[in-house]
Amino acid sequence: MASRLDACCSRIETAVRMNQVSTSMKGVVKGMDKSLASMNIEQLSAVMDKFESQFEDLDVKTQYMEGAMNATTATSTPAEQVDELIGKVADENNLELGEAFSQAGPVGKKTPSVAESATKTQAQPDDLEARLANLRS
Repeated sequence: MASRLDACCSRIETAVRMNQVSTSMKGVVKGMDKSLASMNIEQLSAVMDKFESQFEDLDVKTQYMEGAMNATTATSTPAEQVDELIGKVADENNLELGEAFSQAGPVGKKTPSVAESATKTQAQPDDLEARLANLRS
């Protein structure tokens, strides 16, 4: 619920900023009309530069807002709900998650490396060989 509220707040802020940019663009367009009427190239160049800078500012603000919205919605999802969803999908498709899934822990936490698991599998055959040798003697 909090993530939805954050997303709505972000969208409202984006709409307000877009309104501000639209208002300033109206002023630029009026300036362009005056420049075109007088055909003063220096004034026309200055207005175009201002127009380009406002579009660059808009692009930066848009990227920031999109990043903020993506970050708030991605980080606010509880891990328990994700695990429940994965379990539900696995049950619907008759998949077995196994112990490795439950022992893996949350994303971003340390998981057993390939070298650790290889060491464990090598230790098991050595134990079996020792037991076999003990039985033969």
